[in-house]
Amino acid sequence: MSNIGFRIVINIKRSPQEIIEKFKKCSTSSIADGMNRFFCVAPEIKMINQKSGLKMVGSALTVRTRPIDNLMVHKALDIAQPGDVIIIDAGGNMNSAVFGEIMVKMADKKGVAGYIIDGCVRDSSTIKKMDFPVFARGVTPKGPYKDGPGEINLPISCGGVVVNPGDIIVGDEDGVVVIPPSEAENLLEKALAKEKREEKIMEDIKKGNPRDRSWIDKALKEKGCEFIY
Repeated sequence: MSNIGFRIVINIKRSPQEIIEKFKKCSTSSIADGMNRFFCVAPEIKMINQKSGLKMVGSALTVRTRPIDNLMVHKALDIAQPGDVIIIDAGGNMNSAVFGEIMVKMADKKGVAGYIIDGCVRDSSTIKKMDFPVFARGVTPKGPYKDGPGEINLPISCGGVVVNPGDIIVGDEDGVVVIPPSEAENLLEKALAKEKREEKIMEDIKKGNPRDRSWIDKALKEKGCEFIY
């Protein structure tokens, strides 16, 4: 009998590592554009250690926890594989931290790619000094209990986005995007093409090459904008 709300799925299907690695070349903005601006985690969930160039790319290991409890987060850390992103649905609770410095250092040592929590962390001053991506909704000194219940590797909601175990997660200073594995290769192609186009634009700006801006007035006129002189 299934004990819904208190269960752990051990074996999940992860995307090929070579696909995941290629997303390290893409910004979250380029990926989001390729998904028609969907599948972006709420901007309130920010990178705690805002270090320039720090990036998180990996496969989702999902956790649903009672907002003031971290028993399942500890178990997730035990079963996580190198390259996993531990992504936690704590219901957006802002009253208690679910993990702090110790669990971050343990995850880093194990080769985990990062943490995301729709909730709070603590020990932020230490976390900010680490080269390990941690995304959270907030910070508080109040710690958690270790009683359960909760779930690991079942669908969760994080920052308004449904996340399935094995989804590809990309996070940078702009935020976090969630990529369904079935769309990964198509999205990778779109994102890399956009990065290349933008590189060309930046090069033109640097060289002072004029760019065609006629599309702006054309779009305004098509939408009925009135020009007053």
